Amino acid sequence: MDREHAVFLLKCHAFVHEDLEHPKMQRGFLGMLRPFNGELVEENFHELMQIIEVLADDLGQPALDREIIACFWSICQLATAWAVYPEGMLRRNGLLTADQEETIEEWIDMISYAVMVLLEGEGQLDEALWGYREYLKRA
Repeated sequence: MDREHAVFLLKCHAFVHEDLEHPKMQRGFLGMLRPFNGELVEENFHELMQIIEVLADDLGQPALDREIIACFWSICQLATAWAVYPEGMLRRNGLLTADQEETIEEWIDMISYAVMVLLEGEGQLDEALWGYREYLKRA
């Protein structure tokens, strides 16, 4: 995956790409949550982690692309608001199982941690992806 494709996919996962009918918009990370059809699509999580790896150099630069940061922030903030907070629409309406609640919270934690570490500066990719690599070992 190159940078251009990573940014395209990131926009789809954040539901900010202009092609609202694109399948990745409909079933991407935020798209899978609203409307929720009962399934967390693990492929979306793995794809976001791959996007983070591709954009790691961008995230370590002194001047940042606001659009990239806004996408990651939206993904983490909205997914948390909808699926993690007890009064979020998915939990409030009993749409998530206990396992799904735990899974989405873990995914959001890994995404936000990786982005946070990379924003701290260059050369932190191993640390940023450590939790994700441990997750893959458990799978």
